[in-house]
Amino acid sequence: MTLGVTHCVAAVPTYPISKRRHKPPRSFSLRILSKSNQVSDLKTQQSTFYSLEPTRECECFNMYKQQVPYSQAWDWQKSIVEDKKTLIERNEHCPDSLFVLQHRPVFTLGTASSEQFLKFDIKDAPFDIYRTERGGEVTYHGPGQIVMYPIMNLRNHKMDLHWYLRSLEEVIIRALSKTFCIKASRLEGLTGVWYGNQKLAAIGIRVKQWITYHGLAVNVNTDLTPFRWIVPCGLQGYQVGSIKGLLEEFQTSAECGIADLPDPDDGQLLDITCRSLIHEFSEVFQVRINYETMSSLDLQAI
Repeated sequence: MTLGVTHCVAAVPTYPISKRRHKPPRSFSLRILSKSNQVSDLKTQQSTFYSLEPTRECECFNMYKQQVPYSQAWDWQKSIVEDKKTLIERNEHCPDSLFVLQHRPVFTLGTASSEQFLKFDIKDAPFDIYRTERGGEVTYHGPGQIVMYPIMNLRNHKMDLHWYLRSLEEVIIRALSKTFCIKASRLEGLTGVWYGNQKLAAIGIRVKQWITYHGLAVNVNTDLTPFRWIVPCGLQGYQVGSIKGLLEEFQTSAECGIADLPDPDDGQLLDITCRSLIHEFSEVFQVRINYETMSSLDLQAI
């Protein structure tokens, strides 16, 4: 099965999965705890509660400080998907993976994207252009934008693409609200995360045999100028916004307590956003994040 979502999406870089042996998959472990935190017999304890602890692991390659060329990321993406398909065919454990990074400036189009949404001559493009196998129209990726690529086996979660899309949106909405006091939301009939008329994050997926790839891109302190050279996601009449832009607006309004907001000029704004997104991803999908590292040899390909 190959499915595509036709809203604006991001490209998906991938990394080789660790060769170590994995424990057999388990969705959750159910513990019965008393108020005193001691394991107890349900028959004799009246004050008990159930605590669901996620035991499903997610390998996280957090390379958000790297600006990865799109072509390299695309090769990683397709390689990892094939690896996971092989694991499933062998009835072996197929762990989830999460890749976090930035891209060098690039425009990407979906399979059926229309070039009419480009406001420049494609033969004289300001940046590289890639037509991918994803659904959706043209979008831009560049420095200052956090890109997250979950490559997940939905058999271990929920085999429902609408649920998966809404879950990705929920990750971003929670991160923006809890960390930046940005009350972002969904817009009916559209995929992504918005603040008023401004689109802060693009989301899109591709699924093969219930393995997801592509993902989400959040504008943190991105230079939004390149978005003016296209019709982002093919949506006329909408704007593109960023976390930094909204924080600057909040500094001059009563939208949120100023003391509670990060400085929009803080060089750590990407750090803060990245940590928050990974945390909320873990919470929404109920996975335990295991940070992985790449060897210097692997990094030479970037």
